[in-house]
Amino acid sequence: MSGTTQNEITSADEPSSGALSQRDILNLLTERIDVQRKGVGIVVGVIDEDGRRVISHGVVSQDNPQPVNADTVFEIGSLTKAFTSLLLVDMVLRGEVSLDDPVAKFLPPGVTMPMRGEKQIALIDLATHTSGLPRLPDNMSPRDLANPNADYSVERLYEFLGTYRLNRDIAEEFEYSNLGAGLLGHVLALRKGVDFETLMTQRVLTRLGMSSSAITLRDCLKARIATGHDKELRPTSNWEMSVLAGAGGLLSTANDLLCFLAAALDYVVTPLNAAIAAQLATRRPTGTMGLETALGWSIFTNSAGEAALHNGRTGGYRSFMGFDPMMRVGVVALSNASTVAGDDDIGLSVLKTLCSGPRYRTS
Repeated sequence: MSGTTQNEITSADEPSSGALSQRDILNLLTERIDVQRKGVGIVVGVIDEDGRRVISHGVVSQDNPQPVNADTVFEIGSLTKAFTSLLLVDMVLRGEVSLDDPVAKFLPPGVTMPMRGEKQIALIDLATHTSGLPRLPDNMSPRDLANPNADYSVERLYEFLGTYRLNRDIAEEFEYSNLGAGLLGHVLALRKGVDFETLMTQRVLTRLGMSSSAITLRDCLKARIATGHDKELRPTSNWEMSVLAGAGGLLSTANDLLCFLAAALDYVVTPLNAAIAAQLATRRPTGTMGLETALGWSIFTNSAGEAALHNGRTGGYRSFMGFDPMMRVGVVALSNASTVAGDDDIGLSVLKTLCSGPRYRTS
């Protein structure tokens, strides 16, 4: 499976009436990058009953004309949260933790968690963004604004937890929290006595065949990384998430994320298929009609069915992943520019079209 570039598209790829083709997706990417000038490189991966396809356009950097492709490495930002919650469910199924375990149970002696009355924040509250914790801690003071999480230490995290006062009831309201997801990854690692990256690699990435995904890149992956670009398409620094890596520390490729989607849609059998299904089964309301929060996913429901979606953003990258379990269709989109346009709309548009029926042609 290779990325499809503009030169590889032929007239044989023209779609039949009402169908979505590789050329159609390529046209979306070309419009975003070459016409709107709101991207540098974008890779879209698609999976359905006909298999996996990857369509790409653009380059790894403004200064490097190498095309992006299915094996180009991108920061995936908050898509990491889906994998952190998958790690949680795997540990639940192994009997190592319970969704209802209080977070405080796994913290070192002397470290306290915010409470609301007599109620404690549980692991499920972190995974569903209903803990009452804010989006980010208020004691961050980064030395480098281009890499804002790098020097946020365990000590600062514990200091924040010990002094913060919740202003809403636990498990009652949805409030998206990078802090909560990062804390979830941290306490799961504490539970097993290893660092978060080691636990994520052993329990999730390796078991899904995601060999090109990591938090700390090996040299072979560094050679494949796309340079991140800010909203003005200027090269920018990569992010280091430090203690909050569970919220957004992963880097990955379209090929690797399609391995996850293949398991999520039961096209392959892995040790984590049941855990992925369990992620979607546990849900809480968000206060928005047609939108629920599952363990690491947003679930959108309408008359046509439902889809699990997540996106991500760092200083130089945008990402999107979504799938429809009933239609068995999934899409991933990765961009090495953190523009407002990003790639969410492209990924969602492709997913919606694919879910409307057998509407994809490769030739």
